[in-house]
Amino acid sequence: MEIQKTIERVPGGLMLIPLLLGACVHTFAPDAGKYFGSFTNGLMTGTVPILAVWFFCMGATINLKATGVVLKKSGTLVVTKILVAWVVAMVATRFLPPGGIQTGLFTGLSVLALVTAMDMTNGGLYAALMQQYGTQEEAGAFVLTSIESGPLVSMLILGATGVAVFEPRLFAGAVLPFLIGFALGNLDANLREFFGRCVHPLIPFFGFALGCSIDLGVIAKSGFTGVFVGVAVIIVTGIPLILADKFIGGGNGTAGLAASSTAGAAVANPQIIGTMVPELKSMADSATAITATACLLTAILVPILTAMWARKYGRSQQVSATAPSPVTSAAGSPPKLAQDGHF
Repeated sequence: MEIQKTIERVPGGLMLIPLLLGACVHTFAPDAGKYFGSFTNGLMTGTVPILAVWFFCMGATINLKATGVVLKKSGTLVVTKILVAWVVAMVATRFLPPGGIQTGLFTGLSVLALVTAMDMTNGGLYAALMQQYGTQEEAGAFVLTSIESGPLVSMLILGATGVAVFEPRLFAGAVLPFLIGFALGNLDANLREFFGRCVHPLIPFFGFALGCSIDLGVIAKSGFTGVFVGVAVIIVTGIPLILADKFIGGGNGTAGLAASSTAGAAVANPQIIGTMVPELKSMADSATAITATACLLTAILVPILTAMWARKYGRSQQVSATAPSPVTSAAGSPPKLAQDGHF
């Protein structure tokens, strides 16, 4: 049986399918973890420790020896994405109630949901699209998208807009594992390769643990809102990203459109932030469901739109498989697509 290949045919499947399985367990057998206890309970409730290890390994994969062109392209896309999410948060705080919309067509819509859906790019999807429609430098530009990993950027945006107040120690706690991994990975290329191997396999584990805290009723209730947010992510972040890619990054807009997606890893952020800020806890379940729907929708639509854009405005040339990659692993070979975990 080719279970893995079947799962990977689903956009973001390595994250979303375990999450849905966990949600099924929580919905139909909510006390299963307590009943079995021990390691089974730890696997079902261990979102934070699993993510802590994942953030550490993510940090280790970032290589500062990337070329200047790659860093310029990466920085342009990452900064633009974060700034757009911050502007959206600023606007949303003026129009949305503090606890989010509770009834009606847009049930579940909150500043938390909008920020977590918009501030992280699906790095694996971006890299795959640029391999087909971009240049070698553009394909390697996912190198800095790992900086968006975890709740830190979302926390900064929510804190800057006054939605939540985070103590300095919480910011330090959120970023410390990432920074330690980053330091070790750049001090020793062998450690970068060693820890980098753990990034991909950990995704289904924290996906399942995260799902075990979600009721399927919330996902069904937030379905339309998730679709709305997914489309909004492509439009609201896509247009600035295209412009930034053309006028700052030196591209033709293809890379910007390819970056207008929601990362699967972003699905974990609402729950993590909810544990830090009690007043956001009530929004965490619906924000998680909305972000998951946005992830799936953007993973389907962004490749289609990017292909159309590249055919009309860009260079539909495939990146040479023999060209040296500006971002290399410890062994000198190009990193595996989507190894940064942004599904």
